[in-house]
Amino acid sequence: MTTSSQKIPTWFWIISIVLLLWNLMGIGSFVFHSLVMKGEALAGLPENERALYGEYPLWTHIAFGVATIGALLANILLLAKKKSAITLFLISLIAILIQMFQNLFLTSAAEVYGNATYVMPVLVIIIAIFEVWFSKFAYRKSWIK
Repeated sequence: MTTSSQKIPTWFWIISIVLLLWNLMGIGSFVFHSLVMKGEALAGLPENERALYGEYPLWTHIAFGVATIGALLANILLLAKKKSAITLFLISLIAILIQMFQNLFLTSAAEVYGNATYVMPVLVIIIAIFEVWFSKFAYRKSWIK
């Protein structure tokens, strides 16, 4: 009986660590928007930005939390070489799509921030799609099990 173990390339670890840093920034954004941007911090914003913050219902904050926490946990599982990373990255992507739909199409964000409104959400969606693809690729290569 022979066992073959495929060596995981260094670039897999580099990409995984870069994604981990990205997801940690996502957690930071979630904490900032959910916990810090209240009271005095919110009062310091221009009126149109304060009004925009009021346009986000609780479920968008929940989707934001699922997206960021899910992606971070998925990334940790990816680094631990666990197949369940795929499922969590997929759940995170779905939560991102729900949250971004609300942000881009059901609020006045475009009126408040102009065309710049679309840059970060599109980047977040592209990276989330990449995370799903990358974790599936790693599974097909037997780098994660």
